[in-house]
Formats: sequence, C-alpha cells, structure tokens
Amino acid sequence: MLSLFINWDVSPELLNIGGVSIRYYGLLFALAFVFGYKVEEKMFKAEGLPMKWLDKLWIYVAIATIIGARLGHCIFYDWAYYSEHPLEMILPVQFTPEFKFTGYQGLASHGAAIGIIAGLWYYSRKVSKKSIFWILDRAVIPIALAGFFIRMGNLMNSEIIGVQTTVPWGFCFVNAHVEHPEAPRHPAQLYEAICYLISFGILMHLYWRTDVKKRMGFLFGAFLILIFTARFIIEFVKEVQEPWEEGMMLNMGQILSIPFVLIGIFMLWYSGRQIDNGTKAPQVVKKK
Repeated sequence: MLSLFINWDVSPELLNIGGVSIRYYGLLFALAFVFGYKVEEKMFKAEGLPMKWLDKLWIYVAIATIIGARLGHCIFYDWAYYSEHPLEMILPVQFTPEFKFTGYQGLASHGAAIGIIAGLWYYSRKVSKKSIFWILDRAVIPIALAGFFIRMGNLMNSEIIGVQTTVPWGFCFVNAHVEHPEAPRHPAQLYEAICYLISFGILMHLYWRTDVKKRMGFLFGAFLILIFTARFIIEFVKEVQEPWEEGMMLNMGQILSIPFVLIGIFMLWYSGRQIDNGTKAPQVVKKK
C-alpha cells in the first residue's frame, strides 16, 4: 500500500547571514501585516475614511499583538518560569544558564486577541472617536488572514503539532522536539491555517456582499465564533503545549477559547439591537 505520509524535514531558517537568522516565521509574520494592511486599506477607501486613521490603526495593532501574544504565553503557559525571570517576558533574550538572543519564541494567540482588543479600545478613544465595535468589525477581517500566515509560520517551525495518527495525510515532523518525531502526526497548525483562511473568506463576504457591517459588533462576534470554535475543536488533535496540561479534560487553549466563543454569541445578539449610524459624517444643519 502506498503511504501518503508527508516527511516534513524543513529548516525553519530561510537564511543565516553572519550568525543572524532570518526565519520563515518572521517573514510570514511580516506578510500578515502587509496583506492585512492592503485589505484594510481597500475597506477604508470604500468607506471614504481618512488614510491617517489606517496608518495609526496598524501601529496600534502591531504593538498590541506583540505585547499581548508575548504576555499571554508567559502568563497562561509558562508562569512558573517567567515569574522568576520577569525581564525575559519583555526582552528577546535568555539570561540563564547563559546569555543569548532568542527572539520572541513564545507567543500565545489568546493573549494576542486580548492585546488587540485593548489596543483597539485605546485607538477608538484617541483616533476614530467611534464605538470600539465599529473598529473591531473592520479590524478582525485582516486579523483572520494574519492568523493564516502565523499558523503557516508554525508549520515551517515544526511546532504546535498534532498527536500521532494513521490518517494518510499525516506529517512526520522530523525536526520537532517530541518523542518519536518520525511518527506521522496530525498537521494541527495546517488545520488551523485552513480554518482561519476560510474564516477570512466568510468575513470578507459578509462585509462586501451584505449589510451586516451596519450592525455594530456582528462581524466581531462572527470572528470570535469562527476562530475560537475552530481552535477549540482542533485542540483535541494537538500535542499538549506544556507538560502540566497532560491529563487535563480540556487544555489551556480550550479553556481560554470558551469565553471568546461566548462573547461572540453575545455580540451577535447585541448587534441585532444596535445599528451603526456613525460611518458617515454628521450632517450640518444651517440656521436660517
């Protein structure tokens, strides 16, 4: 019988110049922002919004994503270590057992989501002067696309892999730091990437082909349900991220996904009661 297992023996490094590594993950992370900016730019132009708002938006999103994702990993997944090495939370270095540059290798998507919401709240107060749900509805569409690029970066790193499987499309992650790396496993990061790309397509359709963007919070709610339901389900075929998760009925990724799904359901209900009348400039009434 012909085996369809894929032998995934890809180096995470694209280039190494003078000891400085350029990794696929970093490149894909950058592409997430480039393509996300283009998607958002088209939306802003269609709505006649100031381009200076867009530039500030992506500065806020970039900073909030990195801070939230980093702190999310340190707090939710490895607090025992980082509580004793707090500087390593914010600096891309390792101090013990020897000093070395490591980059921000620990990033958590749930932390990124919290950071982005916080960043967009601040953006709505300082820049757009609109409801936070107005900008959330427009920001989550390129963010779903960014999720696709980031999970593809995880694939290139042979990380966030699945449990062993006999399905014919299993990947043998020979460079993964697990027992029996030669054994075929679910490509969990690829499953997530596909789900996020589909979510992006659905949200784009809703934005451009329907009137739901007039219901503040609807697209944000749909994003939370699509993304975190997929995350919750795919976690069942993932290897645990940290040893202390072993034996848990639901792992940390699933526990953190449940509130986001519930918030998404609430937002769909809430959006039915709110109509966005703030996308056009207010009319000036001339006094006679």
